[in-house]
Order: sequence, then structure tokens, then C-alpha cells
Amino acid sequence: MKQLGKVLRSVQAFSRELSRKSSSSEADRMPAIGVALGGGFARGIAHIGVLKVLEEEDIPVRMIAGTSVGALIGAAYCSGLTIPELEVLAHKVRFTTFARWTPSRLGFANNDRMVAFLQRTLKVQTFEELRIPLGVTATDFSNGAGTVFTSGSIIDPVRASCAYPGMFLPLKIGDRRLVDGMLSYPVPSRPLRDMGAERVIAVHLKGQWSKSGPRHLFDVIGQSLAIAQDAMSASWRSAADVVIEPDVAGFDYDDFKRADELMRVGEVAMRAALPQVREWMQAPVQDTSRAKTPVTTAGPALMPAD
Repeated sequence: MKQLGKVLRSVQAFSRELSRKSSSSEADRMPAIGVALGGGFARGIAHIGVLKVLEEEDIPVRMIAGTSVGALIGAAYCSGLTIPELEVLAHKVRFTTFARWTPSRLGFANNDRMVAFLQRTLKVQTFEELRIPLGVTATDFSNGAGTVFTSGSIIDPVRASCAYPGMFLPLKIGDRRLVDGMLSYPVPSRPLRDMGAERVIAVHLKGQWSKSGPRHLFDVIGQSLAIAQDAMSASWRSAADVVIEPDVAGFDYDDFKRADELMRVGEVAMRAALPQVREWMQAPVQDTSRAKTPVTTAGPALMPAD
């Protein structure tokens, strides 16, 4: 009986090893999928719904790049927060979680509260420790050049990426003053290509800054920047294979209290794109360096991109 037990254990171990090698081989054959998370303030909670569907459907995400709130959620997820933990976090955060009103000639608020928030939220503090590679975008205020952070401390790059002009003070890192990454990378699909992504899912949070007309200065600034970003959308769209556009048009920029609804619209948009994404898992990787017309999904049906 002892000998039989040894034989059975050996067979089981051999079977597990074959399964492990098979899974590893399959993963090696799959394209490197990257997810580009765009900016949108509270609307960025929809990103959690997108990531939730990718996990539920076993779509392997090999890297993430984030702009503004996309950088914040990307950093949390890549550091090791689970989807349930992100959902709990989404219900707790408010504007004052990250910022405090400190009017100055450079802005109306300071996002220094984000330091403590990120320190207690992130499971690691540097890019090198992340479980999934991450790129965080920001914009050099002096020359408008886009900057992508992929090494060192995570905290200040995320703060810079979220430094919405007019609302938050620019953030100085080294000898540069940086503002929101939305000015250079509204959706950071191009940085993902530079990071090595072979297939890119771009999440664009399209919608009016205010659904009932401008209420204050921030609505005016926000809608003006949204118009400018629409004009430059060809660049980031050309680097994406699929563009996800959750239906966030009915949400204000500060609708943190509607977290459940925002996560749901992210789930709906991502599920609509699953047929296209699943095709990648079965087809050999083609040259993705050329400009292309991505598939866009804004709800339950796929449609050609603009």
C-alpha cells in the first residue's frame, strides 16, 4: 500500500507539472495585452468595472498605463489591490480624500493629501515592486512634452498625473513642473506600445464635464479641455486595438457618490468588447506598430471607431 501511495503521488506530481508547463506555454503564446486607462476624475471609477470583467473572463493583463484618475486606479490595481478592495475604496473616496482647498495664483487646491492616501492604500511604493508593470503619464508645463514614469517612487508621478490645471497646483519633480497627463496623453495607448504591449485596450471616459451647463470655473476649464482632447483623439486611437467608451455622459466630474453606477457602466462596455478581445487569444500576433482603425465599444454593441 505504501508503494502504491508513492506511485499515485508521483503520478499526481507529474500531472501537475505537465499542467503547469502547458499553462505557461499557452501564456507565452498569448499576445501581451495592455490596458490604457484615461482621465475623467470621479468618472474614472468606471475603470474598476473594466478591470473586473477582464479578471472574471481570465483575460491576462500584462501591463497598464494610466492618465490622471487612470493612473491612480492603475497604481492601486498593479500594486496588488483586488477588485473587491477597489470596490470598497470607490465607495469611500471623495474630493477631500485627495485634496484641500488652498487658493493660490497657480491653482485653487493642493493634492498633497494624496501622499498619505497612496501610502496607506498602495501595497507597494515603487514601480519596481508592482505585480503588473505600470506607466504613469504627466505633462511638462514648460514645453508641453508628455512624460511617462515607469521607475522609482509611485506617489509623486501619480500626484503629477492628477494635477488638473486650474484646479490643482503643478507638481515639481526634479527640475520640472508637471501637470495632468490628460494634456499630452488623454488615453495612454501610445505609452503602452512603447512598454511592449502587442494588443491595447484603450478606455476613454467620454462625456460632457457638466451635464447641465457650466456651474463654475472648473466646468468651463473641463469642457474646454474635453473639446481639445477630442480634436487630438486620432493619435491615441491609432495605437489602440479596441476602444472602450463607458457611458459616463450622465455623470458629473465629482459624482463619487454614484460609484456603483459608474462601475456598472464600465462592466457593460468591457463585456461588449469581449468577442474582439477573445479573438486575440486564438490568432497569432500580427505587426501592431502600424496605425489602424480600432474597434470602439460604448455599450452592448460593437461599432467602427470614428
